[in-house]
Amino acid sequence: NLTEERNQLQTSYNNMTQEKNQLQAEIERLRGKITELTSQICPDGWTKFNSSCYFISSGSKNWDESRQDCLRRGADLVIINSREENSFLKNFGLRVWIGMSDLETEGEWKWVDGSSLSYTSWAKGQPDDAREGEDCGEVRPERDGWNDLFCTHNQQWVCEKKTCLGVEI
Repeated sequence: NLTEERNQLQTSYNNMTQEKNQLQAEIERLRGKITELTSQICPDGWTKFNSSCYFISSGSKNWDESRQDCLRRGADLVIINSREENSFLKNFGLRVWIGMSDLETEGEWKWVDGSSLSYTSWAKGQPDDAREGEDCGEVRPERDGWNDLFCTHNQQWVCEKKTCLGVEI
């Protein structure tokens, strides 16, 4: 009786192991499909990171012109919400406009969507409002952080648009 029960248990175990392996193979197939589909989410010339697409300009414009360019692309200047997103942007090694300013109220930095800065990564001594006119924000990798700068300065910028899928792999 015990031998028969042991054999039944062994058969059940073998069947479950086989089903588990089939499920793992299906999970891997679906992950591959998700990767394939998400790689098609961002337009040509844009880079996907987490649930957003990013466009890094090749030209230089002032902050307002940069923002207008993003808006024409169906996006806006990038809003940095996390250390990971900040690192992603810093890894490009470029000084770029980002979507924050204190244009409305001096010293009250806000993102282009009107939200307050819940995450910050100011470079040491920043923002300093040098010569009382630095009202727009940039990523400045060589200073290892964000910097305030005159909005009329021309430089590259980064646009961000959320993907329709919030899929993270």
